[in-house]
Amino acid sequence: MSKPRSIFEDVSDKGPDVAAARAPAPRPGEADARRRAARRSIAIWLFVLAGLVAGMVFVGGLTRLTDSGLSITEWKPITGALPPLSAQDWQAEFDLYRASPEYKLVNSGMTLAEFEFIYWWEWGHRQLGRLVGLVWAAGFFWFLARGMIPAGWTWKLILPGALGGVQGAIGWWMVASGLEGTMVDVASYRLATHLGLAVAIFGLLLHLAWTVRLSGADLLQARRRRMPGPMRFASILAGAIFAQILLGALVAGIDAGRGYIDWPLMGGEFLPSESFGYVPLWTNFFENPALVQFNHRMLGYAVFVLGAAFWWRMRRAGHAGLKRRADWVMGMMVAQMVLGVATVMHAAPLGLSLIHQVGALTLFALALRARHEAGWPGEERIARS
Repeated sequence: MSKPRSIFEDVSDKGPDVAAARAPAPRPGEADARRRAARRSIAIWLFVLAGLVAGMVFVGGLTRLTDSGLSITEWKPITGALPPLSAQDWQAEFDLYRASPEYKLVNSGMTLAEFEFIYWWEWGHRQLGRLVGLVWAAGFFWFLARGMIPAGWTWKLILPGALGGVQGAIGWWMVASGLEGTMVDVASYRLATHLGLAVAIFGLLLHLAWTVRLSGADLLQARRRRMPGPMRFASILAGAIFAQILLGALVAGIDAGRGYIDWPLMGGEFLPSESFGYVPLWTNFFENPALVQFNHRMLGYAVFVLGAAFWWRMRRAGHAGLKRRADWVMGMMVAQMVLGVATVMHAAPLGLSLIHQVGALTLFALALRARHEAGWPGEERIARS
């Protein structure tokens, strides 16, 4: 028979049920605070990934402009992470490169030291791609294991990683095009595909980072304040900027920016007379330097006009945050136009070309930010009449 207990007996340590009953209750809002902290952490991770992808685009552009992209003639996703570690390894890599069309037709007098220079640029580009994949995987599985991913967000966060894997395969598909026959550069349309997917991943990461910071209640309220007209306008503008980036890739792919260095005319003509000299006709749009640069110029003018119209329209939007975003878009639009003209008139030197490329990515990000502001406006930014 159990011993009778006194009504004055201390029961704080008399069993798990009693101890649990005496445990302090969670403070009001503590769970919400944890969820907000998790969302902020995920947003920071996504912003870091977007920055790394932007770095990939920059290094990729530098690799292309220094003619380094074909220096590594094999695709080794795992073992390729290690560079040559001995003189014998370097000679083996150089021998592989000397069997390529680029070496035979362009760089036949290249020394091993010169080869090492272009090799390191391409190796660094591929290594940065591996780093992006590792940062994505480490972050995703960390958040997943700790139960920090908000409901409905698991597949959204898987998507950038999946696209990154596709991007690696497209990168090799692009490089392989320059290792066949008499090709001394990668195919320009493959280069545009590779760059286009990188920019799309960059934009997706930014959109996810801006959105994940909003709780379910915040999203519901933001959707009620959505401005469909400005959001559609910003979507069209972002799409036009994206198309212009693709045309810029075609220009870089065939070095079309180093000819026709007068402006606003091209070789003294509005449309160069040799713009349709290639057969079949459709190849002129991808391979004819005259037509490729002409198209890039014309779409650049169209994007500028569209951006100016967007800025003018947003002046009457009645939303302070959106007005500010439109101002940033317009300011960057002017800077990018000036950079484009200067790059052409100086025959696309390395420094100006890279700055122009960074400007394009910045302009795309600003247009996407304006779109997000119109689609998910913050209540505190509503302007007073």
